[in-house]
Amino acid sequence: MSDSNTTDFTNPSTFILLGIPGLEMAHIWISIPFCTIYVLAVLGNFTILFIVKMEPSLRGPMYYFLCMLAINDLVLSTSILPKTLSIFWFNSREIDFSACLTQMYIIHCFSSMESGIFVAMAFDRYVAICDPLRHSTILTNPVVAKISLAVVLRGSMLSLPCPILAWQLPYCRTNIIPHSHCDHIAVVNLACTDIRVSSYYGISVEFLVIGLDVFFITVSYIQILRAIFRLPTKDARLKTFGTCGSHLCGLLTCYIPDLFSSLTHRFSHNVPLHFFILSANVYILVPPLLHPLIYGLRTKEIRNRLLQLFTHKGV
Repeated sequence: MSDSNTTDFTNPSTFILLGIPGLEMAHIWISIPFCTIYVLAVLGNFTILFIVKMEPSLRGPMYYFLCMLAINDLVLSTSILPKTLSIFWFNSREIDFSACLTQMYIIHCFSSMESGIFVAMAFDRYVAICDPLRHSTILTNPVVAKISLAVVLRGSMLSLPCPILAWQLPYCRTNIIPHSHCDHIAVVNLACTDIRVSSYYGISVEFLVIGLDVFFITVSYIQILRAIFRLPTKDARLKTFGTCGSHLCGLLTCYIPDLFSSLTHRFSHNVPLHFFILSANVYILVPPLLHPLIYGLRTKEIRNRLLQLFTHKGV
């Protein structure tokens, strides 16, 4: 029997996702806010992309990086929610082994890319405030393209070992994942061998990426604040600092949920499993909803173009 079970699960063709264990009876009710958040996030991010594409004046590094963020949010939220909703609505819990590892890779890759995009935005704010006369000559389109490519390559390459390591593990215990999507740790915990290499790599990359990105963003804002405090009047200081408002709000939506999720996973051992799973979903779904609101409401050019769009439609 032992040999048979090992043979069955060493290379599982499918995994079974349980959704949110302990809250099965509430799956339908949980799906309502999840679906609403996703629909609003899709509409918001497509609106940002549409406005930037249709408005010729919105051509600059800030808006290019904002479009990258919108695309990143669309991919990240779409990578988990359709499958999660199929579990909630149709009890469709099976996911192909390769599809599971692909989902795992997308989550890690685009989460890393999101952090890198915020670093690029911080650099744009630094140049715009500390060296405004040379902003257009420093952040040219080729430079922006190289920065964007570096962000994409970093996220892609650093995240690739996670699914590769998970693919090489033998799964001889079970193919049931107590989660709503293929979270890295939830998958590798099913292996019947030492998972320290895979686990340590995932944690190391997470802390390395976030640690370096937060360091570079902090250095940028130290220089920005020094430049702001050198301005002659209070109004000039407030107006200049206001141009960083949307970026700072975006940083909070990116790093605070991630910090909260990491701390609860490592120090709250008595917290129910369903709380971790809900927080993991919220961490992925809520920022794509908030980013269009933050940049749409706080960025004057986008806000004015949006008002013009609705005004003309109304007329």
